[in-house]
Amino acid sequence: MPILTVDDLRTHYFTEAGPVKAVDGVSFTLDKGESIGIAGESGCGKTTLAMSLMRLIKGGAVVGGKIHLGDISLLDMSINEFRKIRWERISLVSQAAMGALNPVYTVGSQIVEAIQLHWDMSKSEAWERTAHLLTLVKVDPVRGRSYPHELSGGMKQRIMIAMALACDPEIIIADEMTTALDVVTQAQVLKLLIDLQKRLDLSLIYISHELSVLGQACDKMIIMYAGKIVEMGPTAKIFGAPKHPYTQKLLGSLMDIHSDCVIPDSIPGKPPDLLNPPKGCRFWPRCTVGQVTCETQEPLLIEVEPGHYMACNCSDDKI
Repeated sequence: MPILTVDDLRTHYFTEAGPVKAVDGVSFTLDKGESIGIAGESGCGKTTLAMSLMRLIKGGAVVGGKIHLGDISLLDMSINEFRKIRWERISLVSQAAMGALNPVYTVGSQIVEAIQLHWDMSKSEAWERTAHLLTLVKVDPVRGRSYPHELSGGMKQRIMIAMALACDPEIIIADEMTTALDVVTQAQVLKLLIDLQKRLDLSLIYISHELSVLGQACDKMIIMYAGKIVEMGPTAKIFGAPKHPYTQKLLGSLMDIHSDCVIPDSIPGKPPDLLNPPKGCRFWPRCTVGQVTCETQEPLLIEVEPGHYMACNCSDDKI
């Protein structure tokens, strides 16, 4: 049985012009110990999906679908009931550590607060656990007495990982956690999380627009476009034999350090307006292999080979 099941999830933001359909019919499963990467252009719905799983949507709401953590329906819980689940069973490493950490409290005290909020522990016991967590993420426990501005970007991101681990969750969602870091620090933080996943048998959801990061860290990948999944499958398949034209374009836009210095191809046009998304395939206006039917016929996400899914109206021989 999967540890997490998302079925036909739909999340809208409410504006004066109407609802923005940021996540529109997303379904996937996450197994124990598995890592899934979610990729796509800015505005494709990646972070909205993460915030929906954490019940942290602001300015909108989940308007349909189901989220099950094991056999528990997360959307049927009251927000007070869900607060007991958040951090204990599913936690988040947010995109901007500096914005997520309170600048007027030491980083250690913020981890202590999270522990005491969920567990019946004395302050001294919570500080002991905090020291253990900091050691786990390779930060000197003495730095728990530091304020966020006294730490480097990489150390702050490690603090956020320690906080996410505070209550022994089963699932961690890492939302663009390495975006603001230099490449050396990025590699160190990524390796740390991969090592922790194996050591603690965690299930991970990585969200990033950096395909190279996801390629190193994930067992499976989900490619999103305009609020929908267009391709999903094992990472080796996605990188080695991408099926969807959008996935092919994304991978084609990556620099290859082993080839001549050439500017990679870009994807022409821009994503659709999710206030009024196209009736058919949402990638059709930017697709180089689209057919006339793509304009009106919405593609279904179907299994094209074992474990590999694609939503495209074009047959393999035309892609």
